[in-house]
Amino acid sequence: MTGTITHDLPHAAGGHQGGPLIVTEDTELLDDLLRLCAAAGATPEVHHSVPAVSAAPASSPGAGWPGGWEAAPLVLVGDDAARRVRGTARRRGVVLVSRDQDDPGVWQRAVEIGADHVLVLPDGEQWLVDRIADVAEGVGRPALTVGVIGGRGGAGASTLACALAVTSAREGLRSLLVDADPLGGGLDVLLGGETAEGLRWPAFAASRGRVGGSALEESLPELHSLRVLSWDRGDCVAVPPPAVRAVLAAARRRGGTVVVDLPRRIDDGVAEVLAQLDVGLLVVPAELRAVAAAGRVAAAVGMVLRDLRVVTRGPYDSGLDDREVARLLGLPLAGEVPVESGLLRATDGKRPPGAAARGPLARFCREFWDRALEETGGGAA
Repeated sequence: MTGTITHDLPHAAGGHQGGPLIVTEDTELLDDLLRLCAAAGATPEVHHSVPAVSAAPASSPGAGWPGGWEAAPLVLVGDDAARRVRGTARRRGVVLVSRDQDDPGVWQRAVEIGADHVLVLPDGEQWLVDRIADVAEGVGRPALTVGVIGGRGGAGASTLACALAVTSAREGLRSLLVDADPLGGGLDVLLGGETAEGLRWPAFAASRGRVGGSALEESLPELHSLRVLSWDRGDCVAVPPPAVRAVLAAARRRGGTVVVDLPRRIDDGVAEVLAQLDVGLLVVPAELRAVAAAGRVAAAVGMVLRDLRVVTRGPYDSGLDDREVARLLGLPLAGEVPVESGLLRATDGKRPPGAAARGPLARFCREFWDRALEETGGGAA
């Protein structure tokens, strides 16, 4: 069992952060916490009470955390130590851990020490392993995650998704392009990397629990300075929603940008992707029939994704322009995809969409990233 009192755990400031600080004298609880730290790949600091400030570097054996209680990226306080911790400076990232599922007083003790979360073992073990692993992995600002979906077939969503990822990588950001459509033909083909070594979606179909962000990144094909998660050429393999959620969460933890090419049908797996997007771009050809079709797509996507924006593509039907398309759909306008030779044609991968740094498509993508990263305060590679 886990419970939240105030807010989520803070993201680390970036870079490797080490393990959590454990405060307890309960040997059985300590054994459990050490086991969970080992499962998460983290080495904790253990104290019986609030540690004093250490002048030694955190990497020194037995040095503890410089700054003690306040500097540790995550603090696990055993229920036995709650009274000893009471009165310590309030901070984020404190979890009160208990092994007594029938003790209602644990909530009061959590409030007294300013804990963010109450966790009762063994029910909350997976949640805690994930949080500890975040610390060990040095999680900083999560990736700005953008989904691109066509208002109708042939709208050019896959081309725009590729161009956004290629542009992001060229700007020096850690970039991942995710193909969420198993029937779409494969974005690795569009990038000329269908034979490139690396894992595809079917390899993750049996994933359970957490997927390591670094391991995910290193396992995927690298094309045009970005990583690509696409589909293989074998039989269509269903990837269960929990596996989709684990993979996308791992990708977000690596920071930078993640671009997802979405199918127009919304199933449970796609819903998991939508739930992790920061922004959705609905690509709509400026034709009345396309606008009508896009309205149905927007209604389905909007049930999960709050920030959905329109990207129009000409030529325009009589009486339509980009603002009118956005008005008809009741969505904010993100811009108009510029006309560029070969934009809607499959390429040989040597010059993928957005590869021409001075071309109109690359300029559109660069301006989109500049605005989006400014809105979110992101931009770290």
